[in-house]
Amino acid sequence: MSGNEFRFFLSCDINLPVTLSIEKLEGILPPIKSTNSETESATEERRAELYVECTLYIDGAPFGLPTRTRLESTGPPSCWNELITLSTKYRDLTVHSQLALTVWDVSCEKDEGLIGGATILLFNSKKQLKTGKQKLRLWRGKEADGSFPTTTPGKVPRHERGELERLEKLENKYERGQIQRVDWLDRLTIKAKERIKERESSKNGGSHLYLIVDFCSFEHRVVFQESGANFLLPSPLTSTNEIVIVWDPEVGKINPSEHKQLKLARSLTRGIIDRDLKPSSNERKSIQRILKYPPTRTLSGDERQLLWKFRFSLMSEKRALTKFLRCVEWSDVQEAKQALELMGKWVMIDVSDALELLSPVFESEEVRAYAVSVLERADDEELQCYLLQLVQALRFERSDKSRLSHFLVQRALRNIEFASFLRWYVAVELHDPAYAKRFYCTHEILEENMMKLAAGVNGDEDGFKLWQSLVRQTELTAQLCSIMRDVRNVRGNTQKKIEKLRQLLSGLLSELTYFEEPIRSPMAPNVLITGIVPSESSIFKSALHPLRLTFRTANGGSCKIIFKKGDDIRQDQLVIQMVSLMDRLLKLENLDLHLTPYKVLATGQDEGMLEFIPSRSLAQILSEHRSIISYLQKFHPDEHGPFGITATCLETFIKSCAGYSVITYILGIGDRHLDNLLLRDDGRLFHVDFGFILGRDPKPFPPPMKLCKEMVEAMGGAESQYYTRFKSYCCEAYNILRKSSNLILNLFHLMAGSNIPDIASDPEKGILKLQEKFRLDLDDEACIHFFQDLINESVSALFPQMVETIHRWAQYWR
Repeated sequence: MSGNEFRFFLSCDINLPVTLSIEKLEGILPPIKSTNSETESATEERRAELYVECTLYIDGAPFGLPTRTRLESTGPPSCWNELITLSTKYRDLTVHSQLALTVWDVSCEKDEGLIGGATILLFNSKKQLKTGKQKLRLWRGKEADGSFPTTTPGKVPRHERGELERLEKLENKYERGQIQRVDWLDRLTIKAKERIKERESSKNGGSHLYLIVDFCSFEHRVVFQESGANFLLPSPLTSTNEIVIVWDPEVGKINPSEHKQLKLARSLTRGIIDRDLKPSSNERKSIQRILKYPPTRTLSGDERQLLWKFRFSLMSEKRALTKFLRCVEWSDVQEAKQALELMGKWVMIDVSDALELLSPVFESEEVRAYAVSVLERADDEELQCYLLQLVQALRFERSDKSRLSHFLVQRALRNIEFASFLRWYVAVELHDPAYAKRFYCTHEILEENMMKLAAGVNGDEDGFKLWQSLVRQTELTAQLCSIMRDVRNVRGNTQKKIEKLRQLLSGLLSELTYFEEPIRSPMAPNVLITGIVPSESSIFKSALHPLRLTFRTANGGSCKIIFKKGDDIRQDQLVIQMVSLMDRLLKLENLDLHLTPYKVLATGQDEGMLEFIPSRSLAQILSEHRSIISYLQKFHPDEHGPFGITATCLETFIKSCAGYSVITYILGIGDRHLDNLLLRDDGRLFHVDFGFILGRDPKPFPPPMKLCKEMVEAMGGAESQYYTRFKSYCCEAYNILRKSSNLILNLFHLMAGSNIPDIASDPEKGILKLQEKFRLDLDDEACIHFFQDLINESVSALFPQMVETIHRWAQYWR
């Protein structure tokens, strides 16, 4: 029996809300018959608009309000990949708790809108919480029944389970890394699985619908236990020879004898002796190894004891402070007092290490105040790179009016750009009920002090007008939301919606054409905008109908933005912030890879602005020009240059490809296809649409990085000198960013409490995935070979090319 049998959590001890991810719907929906009299007998392709309703039932009675996913209308298979957080906590569940999941279609008539439902118990027959992916068969035309026992069980009966279900379980293990990857064998297996899937589907006649859900996983299994129950009572033993699993309640608790030994070893009376202790050669090597650990690494008991023992000799090593503070037993008043005294005498640490001290690991107010004192040394430009995370760090403060909150407001009083972003970042978080009061206090303090801002920024500008220019940003976004609602209600094609938009801007809402007072642009507060140009404003052809608006600026110029409503762009905002930061880190090492960190600002949980960059997708370019080179020849022709284009343009293309290849690999950005890879006229390639990060990807077996064969062909092929230069830039950029791995990991650690989907689902796992991408176990030379192998693997990957072809056909038929 493995040791894991004795590691478990009790459900009554888990004070977390029940969470699950609604992934996708598999199967063929019944067709919708046309209502047009001329084509009454014809059948149209289904354009269903589906959502899933999730209701928790405890002992057969509904518990809490139903929760719904967003509408999904992209066609089969319908993929939501949406995290659902219920109001009920795990500790409140009973052994007969179950989820009722019903799929509805709003595109149908009321009597046809019910697709089907299924019910699943949260605990299995062994009273263990179900985790991971679950495949539920829907009962067509029936709403999920929450009674106990249910009439709509989602579990497929044993006699109906086939070879396909066994393969799907193995595929889940494969995706979790529990099965060794063998590239050539994997491709053969996938083809065989697809054939079996087609055979099973034809056998069933496509009559079954399946809903795929993914339950939250924990480090150890979760065993059901009622609150206040005595789980130590042994269960009655039978006379059979069965192996009885006994749950050990002492697992995970502190060993009293070890704790006593640790206290004796750390006896504060030895403090005088410790001052003169010097580590031996082997101890020094061990300490240096510990100091190189990433901030996510947990120190063992021996490692903590080693750092404590030589704490006085480490005071001149700035990297050692954060590791030392992790060793302190903060519940011991005397030990905590000595640690704080040493912290005050320690050599000053870097800003990146100060960010670590603001993470939830450190609860001491003195430690967090020390971190803020280090941040005070950073200039506004550097601080603005971390502002998004510093606002998130307010979640981990112990008081509403903390030192960090005061510091951010004081910086905002000196810089109008800083004030504008701080105000938006805080305003978006006000919707989080758990921390609303904390964010509101910061917002209130900022508002009270904004009248003082004029003296620090522009002595001639009235403070009230300065504050009003920021308040009117909120009014502007509210008006844009109202316009979007009116435009979406217009029946007809996109052109009619565009006409309605321009009519609104120049008619009923003509005050938007010329503002009474200039407004500071939310995305670039140093730019004053004076109105919208109706004739140059348009709507994108997509489900959400985002607006493309052209604003006049006070200096006579213009700026274009995209305004979205109905889409959470906070994840895009985080990714672009990381692209900007990495671009800055690379330029500090004199490596400019011509990245395009366009501006993104979330103005709400489902709305926001994006900077519009004139460009075309690679899908459009390849469709019209056949190759990237042909497209670049149109703008930068040169008979004597490489491939008929200027050397500068080709170099820009190669560098930008290298930069985004490295960044998208590190951040684990998924769902890459030719429609979200854009190319500017000057040769700069850049990525958009970051709905999947930290290794998540809707496509099976994605390559390590997005490097399609058309991009390699534009560099002259895999044997050309330009492709070799591309690989050289990749390796150089990768090693530069590895040097700042602690900074990037600390920033993501501060985002652990945010509601960004791909982080909120499993923060610890996501950060560990990010850490793995840096390969901190390798030196720079080994990393060059490692990354070159990654590039070769990505270029030669066959399966992603097949997926890309399927994606292009899907786009064509739309």
